Amino acid sequence: MSLFTRAGFDAQLGQLPGVSFVDQWEARVAKVGGKVFCLLSDAAPHRLVFKSGEASFDILTALEGVDQAPYFAKRQWVSVTQDAPLGADDLSAYIARSHALVASGLTKKLRAELGIPTG
Repeated sequence: MSLFTRAGFDAQLGQLPGVSFVDQWEARVAKVGGKVFCLLSDAAPHRLVFKSGEASFDILTALEGVDQAPYFAKRQWVSVTQDAPLGADDLSAYIARSHALVASGLTKKLRAELGIPTG
């Protein structure tokens, strides 16, 4: 199932610990501990927006179909179109990394409550 569909987005990201979904900003937004880590735009062409690490940000934004995410770019967020040269496994790995990056900013207590490893 494609991450660029609402059903695929919810199914794949819902497997990560502590994830909740809301509809806001004309997008399907995935949060962990109340903090955004990924979103899927409602409007076509659909885009995935997620946080990347500093090195990944430079690599990703050099690819066709991947740009700095508007309003998020200063914090290494990228916007990815469906025609970007990234396979489903790569996208899933980058999104899991985004989840981990955002979750690392949560308190140990909240991570434990959400079932996220604290060690």
